Amino acid sequence: MKQLVLASSNPGKLREFGELLAPLGIEVVAQGALGVPDAEEPHATFVENALAKARNAARRAKLPALADDSGICVAALDGEPGVHSARFAGEPKSDQRNNERLVRLLKDQPDRRAHYYCVVVLVRHADDPEPLIAEGRWHGEVIDTPRGAGGFGYDPHFLLPDLGRTAAELSPHEKHAVSHRGKALRRLLALLREQA
Repeated sequence: MKQLVLASSNPGKLREFGELLAPLGIEVVAQGALGVPDAEEPHATFVENALAKARNAARRAKLPALADDSGICVAALDGEPGVHSARFAGEPKSDQRNNERLVRLLKDQPDRRAHYYCVVVLVRHADDPEPLIAEGRWHGEVIDTPRGAGGFGYDPHFLLPDLGRTAAELSPHEKHAVSHRGKALRRLLALLREQA
């Protein structure tokens, strides 16, 4: 595998995946650069959505494809926003409105436990019966007052008790070392090395 299509148009994800796969001699190309449109994500689970995105990109680009799906799951909300994390406050997507809704729903709630979850799926071709699937979780808790200017999404409200900082207060390097996406990517790399 010399090249694969990333089922995302997010430049941050393209850079991150590209850096991690470069040592394996794999070039990562964004689906937008190949004219591949975003896939629908109608499913109730992260893995089904990631698989749908990977299969769509592989089918249209005629290349192996990599996709991820991720979000924040809050214990007191029975795992919500979960797969709805990006659009928790409706359309158009808005990190600020999503965070405001989350904090409002947790008002007077003593249980603030939450975790970020990420699943990464790699298919060698659109109908691959054995997709490589790796996951990662990052545990923390939701705080009312945002802190930090880094990251995106729920990061300013996601406190890491062990570090005493929010995800938005970490440098990109620190975040990659401990985040849900970093963990999932490292597990995927291990699976790829086993296949080599």
